[in-house]
Amino acid sequence: MASIKAEYIWIDGVKPTAGLRSKTKILPGPVQLLNQIPSWGFDGSSTEQADGHSSDCLLIPVRFVKDPIRGGSHILVLCEVMNPDGSVHVSNTRAKTREIAEKYKEHDSWFGIEQEYNLFLGERPFGFPKEGYPAPQGPYYCGVGADKIFGRQLVEAHLESCIQAGLTISGINSEVMPGQWEFQVGPVGALAASDELWLGRWLLARIGENFGLTVHFSPKPMLGDWNGAGAHTNFSTKAMREEGGIKVIEEACRALEAKHSEHIAVYGAGNGARLTGKHETCSIDEFRFGESDRGASIRIPVFTTKNKKGYLEDRRPAANMDPYQVTARIIETVCAKPTSLKKEEKPVKIAQKKVAGKK
Repeated sequence: MASIKAEYIWIDGVKPTAGLRSKTKILPGPVQLLNQIPSWGFDGSSTEQADGHSSDCLLIPVRFVKDPIRGGSHILVLCEVMNPDGSVHVSNTRAKTREIAEKYKEHDSWFGIEQEYNLFLGERPFGFPKEGYPAPQGPYYCGVGADKIFGRQLVEAHLESCIQAGLTISGINSEVMPGQWEFQVGPVGALAASDELWLGRWLLARIGENFGLTVHFSPKPMLGDWNGAGAHTNFSTKAMREEGGIKVIEEACRALEAKHSEHIAVYGAGNGARLTGKHETCSIDEFRFGESDRGASIRIPVFTTKNKKGYLEDRRPAANMDPYQVTARIIETVCAKPTSLKKEEKPVKIAQKKVAGKK
């Protein structure tokens, strides 16, 4: 029986923004079922998940995909972190999302996440001159040409790797700032979208090693007149996708407004530098939703309005957000205690922007 390489991938306990770790285990192959992959341990004192006197943590495989980098029968193994006694580690946010997704499974929630990121060469964004700054924003978004696009070879290699791994990657594009890009995953359920976003991030960072480029998920990598980086989260329930779903979407927006501060708390570290009300964002102190409004907290896509059903886009999450926390928070807010329009209350005209007072 031929041996295979299994790359165990997990999320560390670094604060305020967790990162990715991985190591390789040799297994008898090929692996066809999850239960063929054994649990493993690691030194949690080196990942801010334990102290040095009791440093063992457990890796419990929860999903595996083809390894597009090593090829053959080799695999990538996404893991949850557990304590030595088998209980859920405090850094394991996936466990709660797993519970929330199961609790509200009758709503059949779908997520599509747009992951923006910036490529860096050393200490500078890739595409920035060694001194000074490039031309102002404008031509870089979805641009073509060596004077506008930086890092396409890495981005294309990442796209192909995600496809080969079997992730539901749905697109890529260059973004507004030089060296800034985006990839999208979904639409799939909360757990699948979150798993695939973390795997997509790992592949991006790992392939970046081959090009000498690092990947930054900071919500505001460069201060000044430059766009920040977000992780716009598209969301729908079965009721939203059915006839008359626009009413359910309006109710969801009201529910999200009522829990605005709770969402911001888990929508990424340093997000206040990005959510300023400029550069296609709404102020972190406001909540607004509107049709096709990229300056709102929640954008209602034009086709959703025309079809009177579809999905909403939460534009508040930062690029460094934890998708497990974001998807769980959205499901809990929208699905736990659905609101209802009173008979005497007129539906909101989505084309008109709804503005809440500063909190």
